Amino acid sequence: MNDLTALKQQLNQEELSHLDDLTRSWDLLADLSFADLLLCVPEPNMPVSPYTVVAHVRPTTSRSIYRTKMEGMVFKPGERPFLDQARKTLQSIDGGLLSQTNVERIRTLCIPVNFNGKAIAVLSRDFSPDDQRVAGELEMTYFSLFRKLGIMISQGIYPFKGAQAETEFTPRVSDGVIELDASGYVRFASPNSVSVLSRLQVDQVEGKRLGVEEFKCESIPLILSTQRPQSDEISLAGQTVTLKGIPLIEGTEMTGALLLIRDISELRRRDNLIRSKDSTIAEIHHRVKNNLQTISSLLHLQSRRLVAEEAQEAINDSVRRIRSIAVVHEILSHNPEASICFDDIIKPLVRLVSEGLTSPEITIDFKIEGDTVNFPSAETTALAVILNELLQNTIQHGFKDFPAQGSPEVTIHFGSTNESFHITVTDNGIGLPEIFDEKNFGLGLTIVSNLIETDLGGNMELFSKEPSGTVALIRIPKFGENLAH
Repeated sequence: MNDLTALKQQLNQEELSHLDDLTRSWDLLADLSFADLLLCVPEPNMPVSPYTVVAHVRPTTSRSIYRTKMEGMVFKPGERPFLDQARKTLQSIDGGLLSQTNVERIRTLCIPVNFNGKAIAVLSRDFSPDDQRVAGELEMTYFSLFRKLGIMISQGIYPFKGAQAETEFTPRVSDGVIELDASGYVRFASPNSVSVLSRLQVDQVEGKRLGVEEFKCESIPLILSTQRPQSDEISLAGQTVTLKGIPLIEGTEMTGALLLIRDISELRRRDNLIRSKDSTIAEIHHRVKNNLQTISSLLHLQSRRLVAEEAQEAINDSVRRIRSIAVVHEILSHNPEASICFDDIIKPLVRLVSEGLTSPEITIDFKIEGDTVNFPSAETTALAVILNELLQNTIQHGFKDFPAQGSPEVTIHFGSTNESFHITVTDNGIGLPEIFDEKNFGLGLTIVSNLIETDLGGNMELFSKEPSGTVALIRIPKFGENLAH
């Protein structure tokens, strides 16, 4: 975690970008060093400066010595003098043993962060000497790699500008580490990297020229020839690995390369399975939508053969309901997420209703207001049918015998509280009849009431609006955390 925005007064944009690049990839440094890393920024133009910790990363290869995050901590002038020494000399400084803290003893190594010949910050490696055990080959190699990267930081070489951003598949130290010499021969391979390579049917790699003799991968020679980091994904022997390579440079001399390797075979299989399921679900939605449209067309043809106006109207109402459901399935077929922005539903629904019901003599102004709400996809179909019925009711009954000089308006308002989600449909029509019983007021409102109460667990109120018009207020309890605005 880091917050570099507070440094805009001290550093220019290029310097801030350099520090940001460093902190976005410095998990690697913490893991190789078996220590906490603090990014300490001095006050400008002060020989003995206070230092503000702007970022802190913990290692995954050992325990952290700090119980809390250190961002925002300020070291007073002279409190850590080796920070000033590293900044002035542009050399890494072993800060030795710091005084006893209220937690434990701390040993530090200070590395200047060089940018264009100036130390814009100091990287402090902090660890407890009491934790140090007898180092084996792995620990010594890891720390040696850290020191090499530390030299590159102090020389202004690392982090590399324009390096690829890390992803969820980017390998880490715990996944597997390989060190190459300047010619590409394997100098060291961690046990985990050996295991990964063995699954690729690549054995006994130490001393071999990786990328040429074994494990033919174009990215590895590119790292050595271009002196630029490379990332790659390789499929071999039915397995998939991801590779990240960093050139090791001292001065102008290429000394080797650090490779991180990770087996992502299972992750890729799961990813492909999820994509396959999403495609299947989308195809099902698409077919359902097409079938609904077919049914709608058949019903429409049937209505043209009917003579009785009441029967025709019943068929047309059913057609409109089916089309409203088809609108939802069209959205769902392109959006497999667990929640749907209801703006994406209501706009085509309003268009569908207005095109189907407004006569040339009456133009209704539809307005959509309020919060942008994500509604659970499982409940979206029910809500679409509800709104279709209310809008249909409003147009059919609310503007019946409406004055010719009037300006019909329908407003749909979305909102939410901590407990509930609410929709208000308001018109400026003729209002409700003096004697009104919504339970005995037609099939449309019956459908609305049943869906709201049974499917959504909510309730609805209908009441007249002054001086004229009707208000339908729907309250629906929130379903977990799926509703958000």
